Amino acid sequence: MSYLVLARKWRPKRFAELVGQQHVVRALSHALETGRVHHAFLFTGTRGVGKTTIARIFAKSLNCESGTSSEPCGQCGTCQDIDNGRYPDLIEIDAASHTGVDDVRALIDNAQYMPSRGRTKVYLIDEVHMLSKNAFNALLKTLEEPPAHVKFLLATTDPEKLPVTVLSRCLQFNLRRLEVAQIERQMRHILEAEGVAFDTESLQQLAHSADGSLRDGLSLLDQAIAYSGGSLQAELVRAMLGTVDRSQIEQLLTALAAADGDALMSAVEQLASFAPDFEQVLDHLAQALHEIQLAQLVPNYRPSMTRVSVGGFAEALDPATVQLWYQMAITGRRDLTLAPGMRVGFEMCLLRMLAFVPFDADNTKPAAAPVKASTKANPAAAAKAMPKHSVSVAEPTARADTGTEAVKSPLQAVALPDTAEAWLKCMHGLNLKGPLGQVAAHSTLVSCKGSNLVLSYPPDLYDSLSETVQNWFQQALSEAFGTAVNVKFEKLRDAAVETLFGRESQQRQDRQSQAEAEFSNHPVVSALLSEGGQIVPESVRPLELK
Repeated sequence: MSYLVLARKWRPKRFAELVGQQHVVRALSHALETGRVHHAFLFTGTRGVGKTTIARIFAKSLNCESGTSSEPCGQCGTCQDIDNGRYPDLIEIDAASHTGVDDVRALIDNAQYMPSRGRTKVYLIDEVHMLSKNAFNALLKTLEEPPAHVKFLLATTDPEKLPVTVLSRCLQFNLRRLEVAQIERQMRHILEAEGVAFDTESLQQLAHSADGSLRDGLSLLDQAIAYSGGSLQAELVRAMLGTVDRSQIEQLLTALAAADGDALMSAVEQLASFAPDFEQVLDHLAQALHEIQLAQLVPNYRPSMTRVSVGGFAEALDPATVQLWYQMAITGRRDLTLAPGMRVGFEMCLLRMLAFVPFDADNTKPAAAPVKASTKANPAAAAKAMPKHSVSVAEPTARADTGTEAVKSPLQAVALPDTAEAWLKCMHGLNLKGPLGQVAAHSTLVSCKGSNLVLSYPPDLYDSLSETVQNWFQQALSEAFGTAVNVKFEKLRDAAVETLFGRESQQRQDRQSQAEAEFSNHPVVSALLSEGGQIVPESVRPLELK
């Protein structure tokens, strides 16, 4: 007796048996019950999520001998023939092997004939995106106005390749990738019905490796049953898939948190003895970091990982460190194929996590609290670490009114500007970027009393001056002047007051006017203009504005 693989044996035969895709089932069921069935449907989605299965169930619903409904009987000759793939009025076409215009013309000619057994002739065209351009053009008219007894069901994994003219003629349903929990539940149901012993972790590994495709998951399940001799065990499934134990991920995290290079390389060596898929290892590492971050930032979070001490790492690691390591894991996975070898790329990714340790603003200690005391210092990282808000300051500039220095090098104390002109020169010297640069360019000094500054800001921009930006600007000034500065903003009352933005705009305009005048007065240009030549507007620019 031949063995029927699980993916075929447990293929859903009714809408109620489908895993996920309730949004599609609901729409199709309503259409069948109300009799408002469109003549062309397009089912899109990744492999193994139910596109062809839904199309076959839909064909049964249309032709079931008990009548058209969303619940075909499954017992009549029509339903059984459709399930067994031998119903003459369900014509399944693989567009990957029938791409030409002649194939489509044969389909169109056949569509004119009435069904041989059922009420409706159903054409199921799989991987429809593989049809040629001429084939699509030949299909368009029939797809828009087919005979009353014909329905078209199109399925594709790549809807982006379909012409817009085809998309506009179909009702489109996007089938979602299945969640790990949905695949795991279905596997559990099948194994219990088949009488196969299993443990929960083995199902979790298989469901995760299915990558959203139930068909792929059931194929892996078949393979695991054969590999393990009929009883699924986590260690055997892990060996089959080439995956790693979560305790090994914990060893990597422990070594990283302790900044212990020897322990990290020892964990890698132990891991490599299992010949794992290093891309998958980085996936597991990123997943663990994701759960650690959730435990840190989301109250009442319950971790799903049972072997990684999520709570312990959440308390020991700084959230910024977790974010940094997560980004490195994702980037490292992408770059593995560029490395001299997979293991080399994997080790360099971990060593990068070990080398780039975030430091506090005082540049004296790591931001992460290690699980155990580290025995090795990291002087190179400490030397290169930057404070949270670094401010670049220009060379000293003489103040016009007092002759003293307006700005000096950063974390070195200087006198605060006490006049509007001194403020403008000071803001010009500070190399602030982004929102802080905008504040510097549009603010003017109203008064300066000790370390208290009162600044004015244009009324049309005042609402955009959030409290957060004000705090950042105040902190930047405190770092630049080497003393705590208190800043208060008020709306600008006198529109004639000059700002750094206004001054620099006027200077640019003056340079532009001067450049245009010098260009126009050049003898060669003047001669060309006298002969009817014209200067293209806005084509003349001062050298420094290029």
